[in-house]
Amino acid sequence: MARHNELGKKGEELAESYLLHKGYHILQRNWVYGKFELDIIASYSNTLVVVEVKTRRNTLFIKPEKAVDQNKIKRIVVATQAFIEEHNINQPVRFDIISIIGEKAPYAIDHFPNAFYPPIF
Repeated sequence: MARHNELGKKGEELAESYLLHKGYHILQRNWVYGKFELDIIASYSNTLVVVEVKTRRNTLFIKPEKAVDQNKIKRIVVATQAFIEEHNINQPVRFDIISIIGEKAPYAIDHFPNAFYPPIF
């Protein structure tokens, strides 16, 4: 596995652990719809929470959360709609980003609830 893929996998594991510690219930990790993937799908306070995890070694070029651009948001929203329909979910949906910086502990973890809203297509 490429080094950046290993870092991304570690970031998702850290994000999952962080969310569990905060009382979230993890429903799915790495859920795939066609070519789109949702990193973490969780439930919290009767809300479906879709979490995009961005991990970087450092912030020399860009903060991890800034890497979630409009195209990525559209892909996340399309996949989320498919997940909702497939699982017959009828509850509010929230889109969060978890940003993780570092190659080894201690990692800097930032959670951005309601990081974005679905665009109008």
